[in-house]
Amino acid sequence: MRLKSAIWVAAYLRRCQTAGVFGAVRRRGAEEAGAVFVKVALMDGNAMLYVPAPQTVYDESRPIERFFMPISKEPLPEPAVEARLQKEVRFDPDAWIVETEDRAGRHFLDLSRD
Repeated sequence: MRLKSAIWVAAYLRRCQTAGVFGAVRRRGAEEAGAVFVKVALMDGNAMLYVPAPQTVYDESRPIERFFMPISKEPLPEPAVEARLQKEVRFDPDAWIVETEDRAGRHFLDLSRD
């Protein structure tokens, strides 16, 4: 059983705060199990977007963790990231959007190996 999305987001934002990174919920999704999308604004007009990793990356030994993957290896212009977020919300109205601002691009997420 995975941690509820609302609790995970609150803990994630606390983690960002302790590192001095501003973060906020831009869109609240389903409290229990909404997908979480994390945008890291680099403060130069570009951003990274991290999306939930596919279920195939999870194994039985770590079923409660959340893994993410970037949509690209390099930062994208913010309008492109925003367009992708709009598309995701149209597809899944229960999705969460969390945004942080960090020039260094720190994300504090567990990334999938795939």
